[in-house]
Amino acid sequence: MSMSEKIKIAIIKRKTTVSEVAKNLKISQSNLSNKLARDNFNERELRKIADVLGYDYKAVFIDPETKEEI
Repeated sequence: MSMSEKIKIAIIKRKTTVSEVAKNLKISQSNLSNKLARDNFNERELRKIADVLGYDYKAVFIDPETKEEI
């Protein structure tokens, strides 16, 4: 699942909109929509989005054979 898909699910679960999230991030709705369309986020942006939506953000590497998280 792409990061954009995860963000969209989080937006739906929080019963909010892309426009509202963009407003809280202090960016334009079109900027956030474009980032969602391109699935183009850096880690700082992902942390901010998680914070605005009331989620924790966790980035991990997972070994596909052992399922160990790094």
